Amino acid sequence: MHARPELLQVADAVARDKSIDRDEVLDAMEQAIQKAGRSKYGHEHDIRARIDRNSGEISLARYLEVVEAVENEATQISLPAAGRRNPELKLGDFLVDPLPPIDFGRIAAQTAKQVIVHKVREAERRRQYEEFKDRTADVVNGLVKRVEFGNVIVDLGRAEALLRREETIPREHLNVGDRVRAYIADVREEPRGPQVFLSRTHPQFMAKLFAQEVPEIYEGVIEIKSVARDPGSRAKIAVHSRDSSIDPVGPCIGMRGSRVQAVVGELQGEKIDIIQWSADPATFIVNALAPAEVAKVVLDEESNRIEVVVPDDQLSLAIGRRGQNVRLASQLTGWDIDILTEDEESQRRQEEFRQRSKTFIDALNIDDVIAHLLVTEGFTTVEEVAFVPTDDLTANESLDYELAEELQSRARNYLETRDAAFTERRLELGVTEEVAALSGLKPGMLVALGENGVKTLDDLADLAADELLDIVPAGALTTERANEIIMAARAHWFATDETADTSSAVAERE
Repeated sequence: MHARPELLQVADAVARDKSIDRDEVLDAMEQAIQKAGRSKYGHEHDIRARIDRNSGEISLARYLEVVEAVENEATQISLPAAGRRNPELKLGDFLVDPLPPIDFGRIAAQTAKQVIVHKVREAERRRQYEEFKDRTADVVNGLVKRVEFGNVIVDLGRAEALLRREETIPREHLNVGDRVRAYIADVREEPRGPQVFLSRTHPQFMAKLFAQEVPEIYEGVIEIKSVARDPGSRAKIAVHSRDSSIDPVGPCIGMRGSRVQAVVGELQGEKIDIIQWSADPATFIVNALAPAEVAKVVLDEESNRIEVVVPDDQLSLAIGRRGQNVRLASQLTGWDIDILTEDEESQRRQEEFRQRSKTFIDALNIDDVIAHLLVTEGFTTVEEVAFVPTDDLTANESLDYELAEELQSRARNYLETRDAAFTERRLELGVTEEVAALSGLKPGMLVALGENGVKTLDDLADLAADELLDIVPAGALTTERANEIIMAARAHWFATDETADTSSAVAERE
């Protein structure tokens, strides 16, 4: 065997070029030589190659495992036979037979090259994955290498990344050789090797660009609370200062708008509204709807909805083109936003007032003056009138004590008569007593369930919370309460399982 320093030089050059470990390249060469050796001496043999890491010398040998009973003569040898050749060998050791060096033929050389290329590529992919797996959410710069059906392959220097068509900004044209800045959205191990996925539409791409342009954000003095984007068109970013003496919006805009313009330029002219974040949801939502002015807001925390009333001339500005402004404000704040004009709100309030007055007139047999009085005092249902303390009815001195007691008596009589009718109807529909006994389901809800084919505990248990909310009268239950009722209806399922487990345990003991 003679030294082959040129092998080590090749390994060093490949390792440098591909940024992988020299040993990984030499391992790949050893596997290639092994493959060629097996092609020459027989694939059934355990042939191993080794390249000396100092001299580059190649050694090829056949390995035979020392065993008690030989099952495969190509890879095993019995202890007595091995002992005749080397008395020191024990069971489990290997008898090593050196083989003459291979004179690589054209086909063997081609095979060896394929193995080396494959192994080096695997090592390169592994290195690429290790390098980028912890860089998700970073912003990187690269060169456009090629464009395939709108998908852009970006050369990041030591790796390639994919920028899909849907992750590019609309109407943006990238050509081969263009410099491109993008956000690492994901790094995944795929069958073809690790893949780095880039995005220019991700909301956090804009947040990272602001962090690069605004030192106060990078240093943590100003915090980006949330971002909402309509890529290539408009965006909103909510910022908050940890130091109450610093205005968070000004530094993000910069002198004569220099900082925000740098981000706008990178995002192909995307208009950006910089909004001051507030811990108070109503204030935050009013800020988020800028540039529209808001007259008043009504929060419904249970359903995470907010009703925003705007002057008539501000409606189109608040909604935005194709609903863009209100949609971005909703994404930014995490609230569902309903927008009404002052006229619409006034009409709706009048309609609500009329409906509630009618309910009291019909149920309590009173004139419209007293009905209007009850609605004005904030009473919305007959139940409230029936069960509030009598003092609450007389609080504003609009009703005397005797009239208040009479109203409560009528309200309770009305509810008893109505609930008796509901119970009769519920029995007609076949809704079981087990369902009626569940806490939180009122007689009117039970009738609604029966009319929708929900009659037994199993029927109710099969529902999802949103299905139950669709059946019962609007506003009768919250999502949380609906879930509690459904879980109570399912309780007998688990009780049955426990009984079955107990019975089987008793049977086993007997």
